Parts: sequence; structure tokens; C-alpha cells
Amino acid sequence: MKTLIIEDEKAAVNNLKALLADLAPQCNIVGITDSITDSIKWLQENPAPELVFMDIHLADGSAFEIFEHTEIQCPVIFTTAYDEYALTAFRVSSVDYLLKPIGEKDIKRAFDKMYLLAGNRQRENHSLSQLIKSMNLQKQYKTHFLIPGKGGKLIPLPVDSAMYFFINDGIVHALTRNGESYAIPHTLDELGEILNKKVFFRANRQYLISREAVVDIDYWFNGRLSINLTKMTKDKIIISKARVNEFKEWFSGELL
Repeated sequence: MKTLIIEDEKAAVNNLKALLADLAPQCNIVGITDSITDSIKWLQENPAPELVFMDIHLADGSAFEIFEHTEIQCPVIFTTAYDEYALTAFRVSSVDYLLKPIGEKDIKRAFDKMYLLAGNRQRENHSLSQLIKSMNLQKQYKTHFLIPGKGGKLIPLPVDSAMYFFINDGIVHALTRNGESYAIPHTLDELGEILNKKVFFRANRQYLISREAVVDIDYWFNGRLSINLTKMTKDKIIISKARVNEFKEWFSGELL
């Protein structure tokens, strides 16, 4: 099982390596990174790992930033000295959330949970892609929002009426086919997890878009793409070079 460790404390790395060698010898540590920058680079330049141990607090910021620049399609076991990030952790491909110092019981529990989710605890060297598929099959995507309106009323807003979601003055809004804008009580990160990824694509930090919102696409500098949305907005949405193929696969409906 190809395993990547993202951790900036040497003592924590050594402890984790020792625990894995003793309790999970099937783990083959293929990389160790200690920063957001190095982790993104490693994930972009190496074959995808099958499991990631990820510390949340790294020297150059929060490890959650890694998910904004590259897609991790394998289970992630978070390690941290703090417990306030548990909810955010489970919005990405998180299997478990271990509080430091990590011990044998923590590792055993995390692997038991991972194999249980995979639906095959007896097969230690199983294909981790099955885990992702089983998790996706269980996921129920949001279909409607209830938006607070005047007079204490709640306005139903079908998700499929939204052309795209965007941030304005720190607040997330949904723009509908009718050109109406509604404030949404979720972050874009949250929307990325509760909305169907076949329908909506996280283009950048400001926009989550649907295919229907795309008017046309320009080739941009340095191998990037510029997405022109419906004339309801004048913004150009730039897709980074690293995510061009991902965008094309999403747009053509090739993503699972």
C-alpha cells in the first residue's frame, strides 16, 4: 500500500513510521513531505498514493490548502494536536482524525475503520480505489437549499437552478438561470462536498461552476484555460495548468 506522510515534525514522522512498521507492514512509505508547497509538488509529480497520513498544521499553513491545488483520490488519515478541525477533515477524503500523540490503538482503529469502509476487512492489500467507490456510492448529494427570506420565511432553492456559486465580500452566493442571486449559508469548500461533482466543478477559490454556465473556453498563458461564464458575470475563470485535464474530463462527463 503506497503511503505518503505529510508531517513537519521529525519526532512525529519517526513515531508514525515505527507504528506502521509494527502494526501495518503492508504500508510502503513512498514519500515524506513537510510543507504545503512540497506536498502539492510531490502529488503532482509522482504516482498517486493509496493512503495519506496528513498533519493539519504545517510550517507554511493549513494542510487543507493542499486540497485546493490538487485532488487526492485516496483515503486520508489526519494527525494533529488540535481537535477543532475534525468537521473540516471529514469533508474531504478523511478516514480518521487522530490526536497526537498517536499510539497503537489509534493506528489499529484507523485501519479497522478504513477496511470496514472498503467492505473487505480480510483483504489487507486490497485496492484502495474500491474504498473511494464505496464511499461515493453511499454519498447523498444536496438537492435543495432553504434560503432565509423576508418576514421570517424560508425560500426553497433547487440546486439544479444554480448556474454557479461565487464569493462576494466574503459571502457565498448562488446565481440562478433567472439572474437572481441568493446568499448561501455554506462555504465553497462545504458546497464542493455536498453537491454532485459530476454537475459542479470547483474552478478556483472564488467559483464553483456548472457546465450550463460555461459560454466558451479560451487557451490562456502557460498552458492554462480561461473559462468565460454566462454574461451574468464579467469575470474570467482561470483553470491552472495542473487542473486542465481534470476540467476537460469533468466537462466531457468522463469523471466517475
